[in-house]
Formats: sequence, C-alpha cells, structure tokens
Amino acid sequence: MHIDHRLELINEWLPTVIGTTDFTLNSASSDASFRRYFRVRFEDKTWIVMDAPPSHEDIKPFITIARFLYQHDIHVPKIDAINHESGFLLLSDFGHKAYLDELNESSAETLYQSAIDSLLKVQQCPINNGINLPAYDRSLLQRELMLFPDWYLSKHLHAAIPDFLPKTFELLINNALEQPQVIVHRDYHSRNLMHTADNSPGIIDFQDAVVGPITYDLVSLLRDCYISWPQTAIDDWIQYYFNKAQHLGLLTGISIKQFTKWFDLMGLQRHIKVLGIFSRLNYRDNKANYLNDLPLTLHYVQQISAKYPEFEELSDFISQHPQITTVS
Repeated sequence: MHIDHRLELINEWLPTVIGTTDFTLNSASSDASFRRYFRVRFEDKTWIVMDAPPSHEDIKPFITIARFLYQHDIHVPKIDAINHESGFLLLSDFGHKAYLDELNESSAETLYQSAIDSLLKVQQCPINNGINLPAYDRSLLQRELMLFPDWYLSKHLHAAIPDFLPKTFELLINNALEQPQVIVHRDYHSRNLMHTADNSPGIIDFQDAVVGPITYDLVSLLRDCYISWPQTAIDDWIQYYFNKAQHLGLLTGISIKQFTKWFDLMGLQRHIKVLGIFSRLNYRDNKANYLNDLPLTLHYVQQISAKYPEFEELSDFISQHPQITTVS
C-alpha cells in the first residue's frame, strides 16, 4: 500500500493554521510540474493548499510574485499561511470554474474581454519597483526553442534536425526582443484563469513570471493550446487589446499591422516551444495526456509559418512530417 507522506504532513500542518481538525481535504488539481493542489473545507469556508516538494519546487518565486501582484490589485490568490520547510502554502480559493470549462460561443466575448482587461492591469505594473523578475532574454528564448529539436523532432518524430532551424530561431528571438517589455505571466491561458463571482478572472500559476515581450501573454490567451477560436474572433480580440493598450500608453507609435506580426511570431515561438514541452512531459514525466494537445499546437505552427514567407522552410518541413499523437 502506497503511503502519501506529504499528504500526512499537510494533515498535520493544517490544524496549526486554520485552528481545527474538523476539515476535509480533497485533490483539487495537479499541473505540468511536481506541484499538487488540494481543497480544504471547514464548515462554509474553503482554501487551496499548494504542495510544492522542496526537492523539486521553490515556493519563494510564487510568494514574491503573489504578494507583488496582490498589492497592485491583481486578482491572484491571497496567501493565508506558509510552511517554507515543507513547501506548503495555504491560499484563498477561486473555486472550480476554470475558463476552459466555462468558455463557449455565448460566453467567450465577455470572458476574453475580462481576461484582456486583467492582463492590461498586470502589464501596467512597474517592472523595476518592488520586484526583481528574470528577463525573458536571448538565452532563455533560445533554451526554450531548443526543446523543439531535442524533444519533439528527435525524441517524438525521430526526425533529423533541419539546417534552417538556427535562422528560424534567430528571427523569432529578434521579434521577441524588439517588443516593449512588460511583466509576462508565461502561461496566461484557459487553464490558469478562474471564472469567479467577483473581479473575474482569478489568475493562478504565475510563479514563472518574467519581464518580456508585450504580446506573449496575449497570444497564450488567444491562441490557447487547449481551445481554439475562429480567426475573425481572434482578430476582434487583438483589436480590443490594441485599442486599450494604446490608450494606456503601453503601445506608442506601433501600427496594428506591426503589432499583429509581433503577435503571430511570438505565438510561433511559444508553440514551437510547447511542442517540445508536451513531448518532454510524455517521455520524461510519463504524462501522456499532453500528447492529446499536440495537434492544435501543431496547427498553430503550420498556420503562422505558412502566413509569412520567411518561415516557408518551416512550413514545408512541418507539412512533410506526419503527426504522431500517441505512443505505442
């Protein structure tokens, strides 16, 4: 019989912070990391426990960023208790309603406008005052892109690495670096936005935030690896964001044409990286369910690489290699 020692530790810790042993504890979710989440219920109150094993996860970035965003009126979980030694956090509970479960044709307009409004609030936060986030610099962008040849091409497709990749990567990196730099969540999408009764959405999973390109979180949101929308809808939401960002002074002297190209190529960088990440989650971490999300991610890569002549070689290469979405 498997004994979950960390769960035992949580059960020992909780009475010391919520003042009772009369609570229930149930799994809430897990993610692509080693973190787990549990929902604590006592009478009519609920909290979320983040379980982040110190040998694999550092809770300090989450704490620092959560406090910073909370102080700037961003709707992130409030930290009610911390156990540094064991890697536990007690957080306010945003409920069960992830955007992914709530989005449909009738709700999308309202939910996406709310998500864009919240994103703009994050992007207005000062990046050099009260927080020291890593830069989404050339070396980090390059490391991310290398997940594509290392895990998707070599490990998943067993394909040779094409000669044009360095040139393609350089174009994508330069596109990212020439944009205005803001706080970037890095996973601002439908699984990390919670539909809440007040001040929706609640934003979670922000511990990997950096200072980086202004289009990154917008393309994560609108070209989501877990749900897709017609291009006409995406264009409307881009325009909604663009108009507000210009009014707020986040974008000056930039045309919608230039912004859209930034957006497209930023998405291409992200989705190339994600193909590698999903492959690594399967082969290294035994999380095969992420292979189900390869086709949509690959579709985005095909769509944008075919749109811009400078990525014709990538477009041709992708179309010549059949998709593999299961492992025998």
